[in-house]
Amino acid sequence: MFIALFAAVSFPGLRLAGPTDGDLVDRFQHGDGRAFDEIVRRYQDKVYTLCRRWLDDVQGAEETAQDVFIALYRSLPGFRGEAQLSTWVFKVTLNHCKNHRLYRSRRGYRRHETIGGPPEDDGPERQIADEGSGTDAKVHRSEAESLVTHALAQLDEEHRQILLLRDVEDLPYEEIGDILDLPRGTVKSRIHRARAELAAILARKIGREDL
Repeated sequence: MFIALFAAVSFPGLRLAGPTDGDLVDRFQHGDGRAFDEIVRRYQDKVYTLCRRWLDDVQGAEETAQDVFIALYRSLPGFRGEAQLSTWVFKVTLNHCKNHRLYRSRRGYRRHETIGGPPEDDGPERQIADEGSGTDAKVHRSEAESLVTHALAQLDEEHRQILLLRDVEDLPYEEIGDILDLPRGTVKSRIHRARAELAAILARKIGREDL
C-alpha cells in the first residue's frame, strides 16, 4: 500500500489501473460474483444509452438493458475471449434491441400514433449536465437530445446502429467492424451515408418547427 501511495505522489501522471475486462471475466468464471457487478457498473450507462437511442422509449430501454445483463450473466461462463468484452456486450445489446423492436412492431406499438410524432415518454429523460447556474443550457440540450433521438428512430436499422456505435458510443472503426462483421471501408462509407440521411431528417424536422 505504501509503495502504491508513494508512486502516485511521486509521479502525478501515474494512475493505478483497475482490473481489465479480461481480469473481470476470468474472476467471474472462477466464481467471483463481484466481478460481474463491476462489469455491470462499467457498461450499464453505455448499454442503456444504446437501448434508449435505438428504441426511442424509456421503459422499453430499461427493460431491454436489464435483459441484456441477464443474457450476459448467463452466457459469460462460456465466453472465450475471441473478441473484446466490449465488442461482445455491444453485439448482445444490438441483438436485444432488434428483437424488442420486432416484438413491438408485431404488437402494433404506436400504430395509432398521430402525424405530429411519437408521444412523450412517461419516465424522466436522462439529462446532460447543466453548464452552469442561471442558464437554460440544460433545457436546450434536452430538447436537442430528444430531437436527435426521434430522428434516429426514423433511420433504417443499418444506418441507425452504425451511427449509434460511432457517434453515441464513440467506438473506433475497427471495433464497429468487429461488432457488425464489416470491413473498415464499408464502416466508413456507411457512416457517411447515415449521417447524411440523419441530417436530412433533422433539417425537415427543424424546418417544420420553425414555421
